[in-house]
Amino acid sequence: MTNDTPSQAPDQTGAQNGTQNGTQNGTQAGEAPAAENAVKARTSILVLDDEPIVCKRLKPFFQKEGYEVEAFTAPAEALERVTQRSFDVVITDLKMEGLDGLAFLGKVKVLHPDTGVIVITGFATMETARESFRKGVFDFVAKPFKLAEILDGVRRIEKEKGLGR
Repeated sequence: MTNDTPSQAPDQTGAQNGTQNGTQNGTQAGEAPAAENAVKARTSILVLDDEPIVCKRLKPFFQKEGYEVEAFTAPAEALERVTQRSFDVVITDLKMEGLDGLAFLGKVKVLHPDTGVIVITGFATMETARESFRKGVFDFVAKPFKLAEILDGVRRIEKEKGLGR
């Protein structure tokens, strides 16, 4: 007599019912299923640029790359947010109304010295680059920029700080 439903024959290790070669549900024997394992936190990025188009370009790009991203066009709002929590990476414009990028950078570094900062600017000069690096900037990128340039800077920050993916 034949049975139309597949039988669960023992595998090579003699295990049955959903186990295969010492694994269960895709995990090694003795490990908890993936949902129960501690999930490594995604690298967090704060983007600050008073040009909305820059935020609209960077935020979805980094989200698609798997990052946690918050974007701000108002320096005061971004500053309030960094007082509430730390970010692994801050990407900030240099010249903005109210609080410029160097002042914002200084406040971020006081609150969270380990945050990696990337400055993006349409006003790149040797003096502003030097001053940015003196204040602890990790990377300095001139506008217009390629998304890959910013991503490269973020990945170098992750590597240096042992973050990420």
